[in-house]
Amino acid sequence: MVQEKDPITSFDRRRLLLLSLAIVVFFSLLIARFYQIQIIDGAQWEKEGDKQHYFIVKEPFMRGGFISNTSIKKGHPEVPQNFVFDVPKFHLYIDPVSISEEHRDSIAKMINSVIDLNSTEYQKLRKQFDYQTRRRKLSMWLDYDSQEAILKLWFPYARKNKIPRNALFFVSDYKRSYPFGKLLGQVLHTIQDIKDETTTQASPTGGLELYFNNYLQGKQGKRRLMRSPRNALETGEIISLPQHGANIHLTINHCLQAIAEEELEKGVKKSKAKGGWAIIMDPYTGEILALAQYPFFAPADYHHYFNDPILTENTKVKAITEANEPGSIMKPLTIAIALMANEEQAKRNAKPIFDPQAMLPTSNPNFPGRRKPLKDTHFHNFLNMDMAIWKSSNIYMARLVEKIVNELGSNWYRNALQSTFGFGLKTGIELPAESAGLLPKPGKKHPNGALEWSKGTPYTLAIGHNVQSTTMQMARAYAVIANGGFLIEPTLVRKIVQPQPDGSQKVLVDNTSQERVKKFPQVLSKKHVELVARAIKFTTKTGGTASKANIWGYTEGGKTGTGDKAINGVYDPKHVCSSFVGIAPMSKPVFVLAVAIDEPLYGYVPGVGRQHMGGACAAPVFREIGQRSLEYLGIPPDDPHGYPSSDPRYDAEKADWVPEIKQLQKIYEKWNTPHG
Repeated sequence: MVQEKDPITSFDRRRLLLLSLAIVVFFSLLIARFYQIQIIDGAQWEKEGDKQHYFIVKEPFMRGGFISNTSIKKGHPEVPQNFVFDVPKFHLYIDPVSISEEHRDSIAKMINSVIDLNSTEYQKLRKQFDYQTRRRKLSMWLDYDSQEAILKLWFPYARKNKIPRNALFFVSDYKRSYPFGKLLGQVLHTIQDIKDETTTQASPTGGLELYFNNYLQGKQGKRRLMRSPRNALETGEIISLPQHGANIHLTINHCLQAIAEEELEKGVKKSKAKGGWAIIMDPYTGEILALAQYPFFAPADYHHYFNDPILTENTKVKAITEANEPGSIMKPLTIAIALMANEEQAKRNAKPIFDPQAMLPTSNPNFPGRRKPLKDTHFHNFLNMDMAIWKSSNIYMARLVEKIVNELGSNWYRNALQSTFGFGLKTGIELPAESAGLLPKPGKKHPNGALEWSKGTPYTLAIGHNVQSTTMQMARAYAVIANGGFLIEPTLVRKIVQPQPDGSQKVLVDNTSQERVKKFPQVLSKKHVELVARAIKFTTKTGGTASKANIWGYTEGGKTGTGDKAINGVYDPKHVCSSFVGIAPMSKPVFVLAVAIDEPLYGYVPGVGRQHMGGACAAPVFREIGQRSLEYLGIPPDDPHGYPSSDPRYDAEKADWVPEIKQLQKIYEKWNTPHG
C-alpha cells in the first residue's frame, strides 16, 4: 500500500512566496548596489583603488639658462658656453606605509651608510619612517653616484624581505650649476633651494634670475607609479611631459668678464678701497660686454651672503643701484651741452655761447649764488676747450654754463642734460632695482623743504656735483660721444629662445636686429661729437689728469672723476667714489669702458700722488682692462708707436697725438706764463 504525501498547505505557500520575494529583493538590491558602484560611482571607486596601488610623482622641468656671447670675436665660430644651467639631481623619498616597523632601522642605517649624516641629521631622517603617510622626503640634491649606491643596497634588501621596490624611490630634479663659479655673480644671482611644493618653482634671489623669472620658469610634468614588489620606479607611465624654461643669450662674453673681474680686483686691493665695478659697453648697440664687481658674490653659496648684512651689500649690482656724484667725468658732457647751446643760438640769430679754441679767462673763481669760490687744482689765467679738459678745470666749465644759463635759461640747460644724455632717467637695463639718479629741477623741493635748484646749482652741475648718476648712466652718456651722437639703450640680452618638444627653438625676444639700433635717436651732431672726442684724447697724454689710462699701442680718450659721497646726509670729501670713463680705440671705437673705485684710501702717496683721485686709482684699471680686452678681441693696434719711451716700438715722431700735445702745451704756456 503506497503512502500518500502530505499536501502543501496554504501557510507553506505563503512562506515560500515570502522567501522568494526576499531573495528577489535581496538580489535586486545587490544589483542596484553593484550598478551604483560600477556605473554611477565607478570613477570614484576606481580612483580610490588606484590610490591603493598607484601614486603620482612630478616630472621636473629644466629652468632656462644664461648663455655667453661667443659671437663677439668676428670670424670665430659661435660655440654655446653657459654661465649657468640646470644639472640633474635626485631627492630620496620613502613610502612609510609599505615598510613594516621591523625593517625601518635597518633601511635608515643602510641609507646613512651612503649619505653619511651626523647624529642630529640621522635622527631627523629616521623620524620620517614613522609617519603613516604615503610620501616622505628623506634627503635632497643627491648626485647620480649616491643614487646608484643606495639602489645597489636597496634592491637586494627589498627583494629578500618582500618589500615593494618603490617603497624607497627617487624623484628627479634640477639644480643650478655655475661652471665659472663666482663669475658674473651679482648680475646672474640664483634661486633658493627650497621650491614650492605644488608648482616646484623656486624663488629668485635677485639679478637676471628675478628680472626674467617668467621666461626662465618651466612647467612640471607628471608620472604615475605602481606599488608592487615587482614594479620598478622607471617603469612609471608619463602622464604629461615637462615644459622647460627659455634660455637667455646674454650680450656678456665670459672671457671679457673674467678680464674685467681680475683687473678690477687688483685695482681695488691696490687702492685699499671698499670695492669697485666696471662696465664694458658696445657704443653702437648698447650691448653690455662685461659688468664686473668686487668684492664678488658666489651664487651657489647665497646662504652665506644673505645671512650677513655686510655681505648682502655685495649681492647688489652697484653699477646701476649706486648713484653718486660723478665729479669731473661730467666735464666732457658739459662742453657738449655748450656746443649744443651754440647751435641753439645760431637758430635764434644770436651770438655763440663760446668759441672752443678761444682764450677764456679762468682766474676769477667767484660765481653768483655760491658762498665759496670754485677752485682748480692749479691756477690758470686762460684756457680753451681742449686745455680745460686736459687740465680738468672747474672754473672753465662753470663759466660755460654761466653763459648758457644767462642766454638760454636754467630749464634749457637741465632739459639738455636729460634729453641728450639721460640724466635723471633709468637706462632701462634688464636688472631690478635700477636707480634713476638725481638731476635737480628748478622749482622742485627736497623732502626737507629746500629747493633742489638754486642760483648756484648750474655751476656745480657743470663739474659733476649736486647731481647723482650711476656708472651705467655715465657709460651710456659717453657712448653718445663714441658712436657719433646717438643715445643708445643698454641691454644685457641678445635673444631669448624657448626649446620646443620637437627639439626646435622658438625665438621669443631678438635684440640683434639692426631695426633696434635704427630706433636710437641722434641727440648730438657729428661735428660736435668730433670736437668733444678730440678734447678727451688729451686727458691720457703728457700733462693730462689720466696718463695712467694710456693703453699702449692704441688710441684712447676719456676723463677722470672724483665725487664726494654722502655720509649721513652730508658730503664727505674723504669718502669718495673715483672713476674713469673712456673710449677705445678712438679711431674706430670698439667699446666704452667705465671704471668706478668705491672709497679708495684717502691720502697722498709719494710717487703716486693723491691716491684716492680717479687718475691714480681708476685710470690704471681702465688701462689694464682695455689693453687685455682689445688684444683678446683681436683689434689691431691703431697707435703702433704709442708705447713707453723705454719700449723699442716707441717713436716720438710717429706716436699718436704727440704733435697735438706739443702744440697745446705751447699755447698754454703762452697764455699762462708771465710775459709768455
